[in-house]
Amino acid sequence: MNVDSAPARCAWATGNAAMAAYHDDEWGRPPGSDGGYLEALTLEVFQAGLSWRTVLSKREAFRRAFADFALDAVAAYDDADVVRLLADPGIVRHRGKIVATIHNAAALRAIRDDHRSVHAWISAAPADPTELYRTLRPHLAFFGPTTCESFLQAVGKLPARHDPNCWRAR
Repeated sequence: MNVDSAPARCAWATGNAAMAAYHDDEWGRPPGSDGGYLEALTLEVFQAGLSWRTVLSKREAFRRAFADFALDAVAAYDDADVVRLLADPGIVRHRGKIVATIHNAAALRAIRDDHRSVHAWISAAPADPTELYRTLRPHLAFFGPTTCESFLQAVGKLPARHDPNCWRAR
């Protein structure tokens, strides 16, 4: 993809094919699977304190490390898996974020089991970000108000904030 000849995008998504593709094809749209919600949440968790470019450049390694974000598989990870992931040079090796991803997989699995799917639960939840944060916070790890809002924008529950000249803002 030639990102320079593409339509105008949000400033953060220019100059890098992975960023442009994420902006154009995913950001602000519901994932197609429960694992997609875990992936979106995991990217937001790992992005805290880092740049999107860094996180997206490691996306394929995250997918390999976290079993393509299969909720049941990741929720079953144990201490040996944490040690294995801390040694994986392809991902961001942050113990708290790795443990949070495993915890969050179990939390999303419980939501899925109680509500048919993560998508069904998020779709039915109120759109007020403060209320959603209060609902999700007790269940999710490494999940503050900023991560919550970013996650909900990423999965299309809250409107994504596009730059005024971005083609997706129209």
